[in-house]
Amino acid sequence: MSRVSAVIPVKDGERYLGELLAALAREGVDEVLVIDSGSRDRSLELARGAGAEVLQIDATQFGHGRTRNLGAERTSGDLICFLTQDATPVPGWLDAYRAAFTRDERIGAVYGPHLPRPETSPMIARELSQFFASFALGGGTTLQRAGDPTFLSNVNAAYRRTAWEQIRFRDVPYSEDQAFGTDLLSAGWLKAYEPAAAVLHAHDYGAIEFMRRYFDEYRGLRTTTGHVEAFGPLQALRTVRAETAKDLRWMGEQGAGIGDRMRWGGRAVVHHSGRRVFSALGSRAEQLPPGMRERISLERRGDGASGEPASAAAEPAPTVPVLPPARRVPARRAAEDYADAARVMRDGAAPLLDPIPGMAERERLRIALVVPPWRRGSGGHNTLFQLISRLESRGHVCSVWIHDTYDELRSTWPAVLRSEINEWFAPFDGPVHKGFDDWHGADVAIATGWQTVHPMLLLDGCRARAYVVNDHEPEFFPTSTESRLAEDTYRHGLHCIAASPWLRDVVAARYGASADAFQLGVDHAVYAPQPIPRRDDTVVYYARHSTDRRAVPIGLMALEELYRRRPETRIVLFGTDRPPLTSFPYEHLDVLRGPQLATLYSEATVGLCLSLTNFSLMPKEMLACGLPCVELAGVSAESIFGEDGPIELASLEPRSLAGALERLLDDPVVRQQRSRDGAAFVASHTWDVATDEVESGLRHALREREAGE
Repeated sequence: MSRVSAVIPVKDGERYLGELLAALAREGVDEVLVIDSGSRDRSLELARGAGAEVLQIDATQFGHGRTRNLGAERTSGDLICFLTQDATPVPGWLDAYRAAFTRDERIGAVYGPHLPRPETSPMIARELSQFFASFALGGGTTLQRAGDPTFLSNVNAAYRRTAWEQIRFRDVPYSEDQAFGTDLLSAGWLKAYEPAAAVLHAHDYGAIEFMRRYFDEYRGLRTTTGHVEAFGPLQALRTVRAETAKDLRWMGEQGAGIGDRMRWGGRAVVHHSGRRVFSALGSRAEQLPPGMRERISLERRGDGASGEPASAAAEPAPTVPVLPPARRVPARRAAEDYADAARVMRDGAAPLLDPIPGMAERERLRIALVVPPWRRGSGGHNTLFQLISRLESRGHVCSVWIHDTYDELRSTWPAVLRSEINEWFAPFDGPVHKGFDDWHGADVAIATGWQTVHPMLLLDGCRARAYVVNDHEPEFFPTSTESRLAEDTYRHGLHCIAASPWLRDVVAARYGASADAFQLGVDHAVYAPQPIPRRDDTVVYYARHSTDRRAVPIGLMALEELYRRRPETRIVLFGTDRPPLTSFPYEHLDVLRGPQLATLYSEATVGLCLSLTNFSLMPKEMLACGLPCVELAGVSAESIFGEDGPIELASLEPRSLAGALERLLDDPVVRQQRSRDGAAFVASHTWDVATDEVESGLRHALREREAGE
């Protein structure tokens, strides 16, 4: 279960703080940090009495983003909950947050509703109820991604620590949560609205204080999101009338008598009028004199970015800036992410067992396959499990060992993982292990993804080691630790068995590695023309935008150009559960199984699949179904098909790709020829042949050991 920390910035929060801390204790929060910025009431006494850790900072050091970053740094939870000092969680709040984060590992933040307290004015109570209800699609947890509302509120929100570490709050005077929501979705994370994770909360100021608060709020939105509130006298009048009418109608629905509605009606007019004026002023605050900004602001902010008054900001800074109080942070992890790489760099690989003469020719080998975690639809894992399945069927004693760098499979049993291999990839009867606690040695240990190489090098009891290389993985990353470690994997004397001639040549030429090649196979029992009519207007595109090497933005530009030229073209995107945002209409399919893909390829007219690194299996499967396809020229496809083979090649340029697709769509004679040539070409590309080549590569590794290389 995830460890949860709660962080509460406080200044004179005595009114609700005791109630809030009692609620956190009831909910079972693991760690509570109160950051006090100069309280003069009983806030510190209440916090310490409730067992919370207290961090005191000077009021001039407070910043909405800066202070919350400090709170996250000073806590240890996997989930970090931020609350304001007047937000009290309702029963079930923490369980609801925990459950929401389990819906998708890409969820970086979850927020819940603010329920009005009994004494809340009708205008604010109605606004809170209707505003948060707008997020609850279907009444349950709502996932939000790029293109959805970026709203987030640190009155009541929880963050996955890994997301906060990547994004962090901007050091802005206001709306740090809204800025985080924008940055989070832009970085590819998801966020979620969880209606069950509610708090009691409502700011209920007097009319003047509300106006000043709206000035600050919209000033912050302008800074963080660029929002400028529209304003015109007639528009403002219509809005005030409409909002007041909504308040009166809502009060009636809640059972308020006519006397109460009349009493609140005048207050509602003042409230909504002030909001129109001061929100517009706040989003144009830079046009006001600094002194006026300071007088209007509820937080007395003039020009100071930190939220200090202009007069304070104008004071000369001290010669030596004062550091905030430091806190000793204990070790919280058993090891760093890449501790195995550090051990190999420090101590070298574990020694191999002495070679046995003739071991490379043994009929049965003990083969251990070391793999990273997988997901449904993973092409690289499909290749690995197709191979190990066939090696097992040939009598070799095979086992699978999962190296889980980031602890993704913490709660998944090995038996479940074995069933996933059989359900999603290929039949396999051998044992599946999480980690290496039961390691018992092998004739050949095989590394696969780059992150498995260093831990595999530390395994003892092996006669030889090999490396099945599915792609040139350093290209998966920008300049980073990961790109450097991926490059390092080719420099440890492992015999590489690469998934194309192009890839074999890359690892041999760039890194001096010993290398063989194998050709990716096609399961012809699955990928074959289906007895359905083939359309003459359909392009299908593998638009897996979560995989950068798929060049999806260029592919979408090409399809936009094709749609401009041929608006009658039917475009189908598949391979991802998140439909891409495009400027053209299309049909979307999710991650499909093999038989479903065969149906799609048999119905379509032309396929599009792009790879900026090693050639993928998918175009071969398209060709096996009689579907002509377009791929990138000048990368790796030529090493398999030749420069004038059965596949249509085009440069990485939208008009070139669109032109290649258009030629195949417009010329049925060329299309038929490509279809026949492609099916004939891949007929000999089977997984049995691929397994022959990989088995030969494993025996090559053993021969190198016998020869002392």
